[in-house]
Amino acid sequence: MDIDKSWNKALKETEIIRTRIQGLLTNSDTAVSYILLSESSVNIGDTVIRRGEIMVTKPSIIIPPNNPLFLGFEFDSDSTFKENSFVNFLLVRGITVPSLQYNNKTSSLDIYEGSLSQAIKYYNNVLQKGENINTGLIVGPEECWQFSLIIFICSQIARNADADIKKLLDDYKKQNGGLN
Repeated sequence: MDIDKSWNKALKETEIIRTRIQGLLTNSDTAVSYILLSESSVNIGDTVIRRGEIMVTKPSIIIPPNNPLFLGFEFDSDSTFKENSFVNFLLVRGITVPSLQYNNKTSSLDIYEGSLSQAIKYYNNVLQKGENINTGLIVGPEECWQFSLIIFICSQIARNADADIKKLLDDYKKQNGGLN
């Protein structure tokens, strides 16, 4: 599947079931844990569970030009997904991602022996019972999981943008005795 078809498929089929309730940190790096569920293309009727975390670097008021860095998304493992091609792909479509570093570390890849809807109920229940406010629950296509994770992390950034900018400015004012 080419990059354009994969992106469109991810946009169409990615669903954020449960967002990370805890906001991203403005004064340090943030580890954003996730559980990504996908219908298995190998074991029909089962669900692929990808657990991991994306480390989002500390935001700053002065940032370099739009040149985000995506590490650990395995773009290079498939000839159709190259990191530089992906960043260019987004820019051509008018999509800008904050110039931070996004480092994905997949900690486990498992199979849930049951349908996607059963897996959603199970993992949503596990997160709720554990009062887990740091882990997002996402559903996305198995063959373009990278895009689903990027959609998820961008939604987390957008959700907190106004509060983050205010906090960054307040912290800057405190450190520098106010703005004149």
